[in-house]
Formats: sequence, structure tokens, C-alpha cells
Amino acid sequence: MEREPERAARAGSEAVPGALPGTLAGAVAVLVAANVLNNRLAPRLAPLTSAAATGALVVMARRSGLSWAELGFHRRSRGLRIGGALASAVAGAYAVGIAVPATRRFFRDERALSLSRARALEEALIQVPFGTVLLEEVGFRGVTHALVARSHGHGTATAVSSVLFGLWHILPAVDMMAANPALSRLATGEALSAPGAPGAPDVPGVPDAAGSGGSRGSRTEGTGGEGPGVPVALASRARGTGGEEGSGVPAVPAEPDAPGVPRGPEGAPAWQVARVVAGSVVTTGLAGVLFTELRRRGGLAAPALFHVATNSLGYLFARLAPPEEPASGRGPLPR
Repeated sequence: MEREPERAARAGSEAVPGALPGTLAGAVAVLVAANVLNNRLAPRLAPLTSAAATGALVVMARRSGLSWAELGFHRRSRGLRIGGALASAVAGAYAVGIAVPATRRFFRDERALSLSRARALEEALIQVPFGTVLLEEVGFRGVTHALVARSHGHGTATAVSSVLFGLWHILPAVDMMAANPALSRLATGEALSAPGAPGAPDVPGVPDAAGSGGSRGSRTEGTGGEGPGVPVALASRARGTGGEEGSGVPAVPAEPDAPGVPRGPEGAPAWQVARVVAGSVVTTGLAGVLFTELRRRGGLAAPALFHVATNSLGYLFARLAPPEEPASGRGPLPR
């Protein structure tokens, strides 16, 4: 049965009385610190920050009495099979996505197209696996889930870890508004206009199964993470301050501010920022439930492989997606 490894773990590894609540609070504190560092203070150093945070979380969990099996480090062979199959399915879905004009704009992401080939490889092979997926899977599906499950069971652990996973994406959701308006509107449940139509998004993005696309904030430096980074020119464009020379992104005049309307960090109305953030938190929380179920069936290997595939392959398919034809017929958009 699925719970036998956990029963065995409980019998051989008793938690220190009173240690679990304190360890859970400490784990949340570590995750919050890593989130701020990776999204705002030092996004390019995310692999190092995430590796250090992951190590600290594992040490805390083991000292509290949790076993390797309880943390999800088991069922490796099965997890690799499940994760590999899902990764192949992601590749197939992305291939169909860029082939269909109606969905292609979600994959043509300036965050990925603005990067050099070397930087894109860094994002896909280093930033995503070690700067994003490692910490998120071990932190939420591993340590947080195990700490709650020990005293409250699998259902409560799934709910708590998934809610925290959704809240983890607040900062990336704010960045997504500037770099990925098509996906931002989709996250809030808004209908999408056809390309070239009034109100249609002009900077589509790469979908992220973990939600917001992106766990690297201060993406104005083009740093990587859970989704491509936002180039300086794109962030400037979102604020209406103009593009960057040689970026292929034209300057756009700023929209006049409506009197008395609070503005978010990217110049958007505060209510719109709140709506995008709320939509992202909900969708990533639901993704957390899916990832937790994969963890139950195949240990951490299953959701980790799926998670890496959804994010890293986004860089590849963003560059493979054919350019959109603008409604004016002036030729394809710049890559």
C-alpha cells in the first residue's frame, strides 16, 4: 500500500516532542528568505541560494526526526518512470502549442527570445533545475509536507503545502504582468483577444505548469528561474518609459495616470495587480496539489522531472515558435 513506507518510517524515527511546530515555522522562515533573495535581491545567484536553503531544510527536518522516506526520497525508480513519461507529454503538448496559431502567442516570450543562446542554456540547465525546482520540490513537497503529515495526515499536509506554494508565487506574479500579459490575463480568467485585435496581448509568454512562470523576480536583469527573465527593455516598455537600444522592443509612450487610481509596481492599476496575483496564487496552489499527488505515487523524483520539463522546455519552444504576423501585414514581429 502507498502508506507502508510512511508507517515504517514512523516506527523507526520518532519526532522530538514539540519539535515539529518549531521546525515548520523555521522551514517557512527559510523559504520566505530564499524567496526574497531569489526574486528581488540576488536572482542570478538563485542556484546557490536554493541549494543552501534546501540543505538547511533537510537538516532541520532530519533533526526533528523525519526519515528520508517521509521526506519523499523513496520510490526513485517509479518516480523516474512517471516523471519521464510526463516530461515527454509536456514536450508533445508544447510542440502542438507552437504549431497552432491560436495558442502560439503563449509560447513566444520576449523573456526567452531576448537571451543569448548561452544564457538560455544557463536558464534551462542551471537556473530552472537548481535555482527553482530543487528548493520548491524539497521545500514544499518534501519538508513542509512531511512536517505537517506527521501530526495531521496526508490531506492536511497537501492543503498546507499547496497553499504555501501558491503564496510563494506572489512576487513572480507581479513580474509576469510586464513580461507575459497573455498568460497574466489567462491566470485571471479573462478572455483573450485574437492577435492584432484591440486589447490583444503583444508579448505572449511561456506557460508554466507550476503557475506563474517564473520564480525569479527582479527579472529586469533578465535573470532566470522558473520561466524566462524579463529584459530591461521589456520592463521599460511595461512602464511606458521606452525600450532598450538593439533589443528589438520599441519604445511605447506611457499611458496617462487616471486621477486617484493607485498604481502597482509596473504602472498597472492596483486592482489589476491584485487580480493577477490572486489568480496566480490559486493556479499555482492547484498545481501544488497535482505535484503532491505525484510525490505520493513516485516520491520527489516524479514531480521534479515534470516541473523541470514544464519550465526548461519553455526556453526551447519559445525560440522554436514561428513569429506572429501582425494585423497590419508589415511582416513578422522581431525576434
